Amino acid sequence: MPSLSVLASFLVLGLALGGVFAMSGVGLVVLYEATGVLNLAYGAIGALGALVSWSLLDRTGIPEPVAYLVCLALGGAATLAYGVVFGPWLAARTPLVKATASLGFLLILLGTMQWVWGRNAHSITLPTSRWNYQIGSVRVSWTQIIGFTFPILVTAGMAVFLRVTKVGTAMRALANDREITATLGVPVRRVEAAAWLGSGLVCGAAGLLLSNLVGLDMATLTFLVIPALAAALVGQLRSLWVTLAAGLVIGVIQSCLTAFSSLAEYRTLTPFVLAIVVLLWFARRPQLVGLK
Repeated sequence: MPSLSVLASFLVLGLALGGVFAMSGVGLVVLYEATGVLNLAYGAIGALGALVSWSLLDRTGIPEPVAYLVCLALGGAATLAYGVVFGPWLAARTPLVKATASLGFLLILLGTMQWVWGRNAHSITLPTSRWNYQIGSVRVSWTQIIGFTFPILVTAGMAVFLRVTKVGTAMRALANDREITATLGVPVRRVEAAAWLGSGLVCGAAGLLLSNLVGLDMATLTFLVIPALAAALVGQLRSLWVTLAAGLVIGVIQSCLTAFSSLAEYRTLTPFVLAIVVLLWFARRPQLVGLK
């Protein structure tokens, strides 16, 4: 059994990781509801942005804030470009076809990253990681605090955006009935583009935070989509707040299992087990209605 101080350290890390998982899941939910696309390339896009930022910092001496903004911008640009180019072609296809197409995009990005950067270890240290607080026997960095609090702000901001803005209202309308929304004169393509861009910016932020929390490894960041997807499925691809809670739970359980030597090797099963259990439970209850 690990000591309480060790377990507390993993709990803090789990809250930060869970926040990143939750934020990514929220991005997936909003994009899916607005476009019908389950973007499996989510983690790879974040990894690409983080690697580009690392290259700028390592080889050009560019100021750190500029490099980090490049990561966010690249996430938004790459996601938007995919949506603008392939979105119209896939609009009438089934969700399975749309998800498979994004899987192809993931493989292209992963191959490109391996070709350009190889498998060498890289690292990004955000300035916030240099500022630490000692809470009892646990040292907490500002990166971990941001990893936990920023996703909550993103979720709250997204919920308000969907409620009070014209574009947000259009996204909610698309989630309920795309055909009727289009016949009412709503610029569907513009609304979808806004969803692609917003989701990509969230993706870039998630890649940047995760590259500092767990390391800048293209495979690790690419498979960020698994816990994020599990959180989104727990939220039934509709509820932002349920997705947020699920992501936090996945992060905490997965991190705390690492503290137990006999269970550490099973920690990667956490997203699958939680998603299966919750989905089986939801199968006995009425479906959520609307984007919340």
